[in-house]
Amino acid sequence: MSKFLKFTKPHQGPVSSLLGTETSYTRTVSEYDIYAFAGISGDNHPNHVDEEYCKRVGLGARVAQGAMLVGYIAGAVTKYLGLIERPAVSYGYDRVRFTKSVFIGDTLTVHYRIARADDEKKRLWADATLTNQRGEIVCVGTHIIHFQE
Repeated sequence: MSKFLKFTKPHQGPVSSLLGTETSYTRTVSEYDIYAFAGISGDNHPNHVDEEYCKRVGLGARVAQGAMLVGYIAGAVTKYLGLIERPAVSYGYDRVRFTKSVFIGDTLTVHYRIARADDEKKRLWADATLTNQRGEIVCVGTHIIHFQE
């Protein structure tokens, strides 16, 4: 986290004191990831599992499922919640956009930063930005955390 957390763990007090805190999560997309996710989710569209189809339609190669990228955001959320050690649940995702294709072998980093807080509702909104190994933004979205007190 680049903003030093000035509290004793587990975090207590207003959720707004977490504004500006952040973490990141990095993962390289493998062929196994794409096939496993296709099996779990049912998203086995040829865009993800048929190399020849992807070449024929101009994608160049198989692309990762968008919902799997949202799963990578969940990895950053899990890491963040572990850092603050405060009971919470994911309240959802807003404005998720896939801005560039992600291919097997791409290394993605999720940058997860708390951007908004509501102390009364005990919620945080985080900006999530996924970049590839070339620094290109491939996905953006907002994640909402709801604290369990």
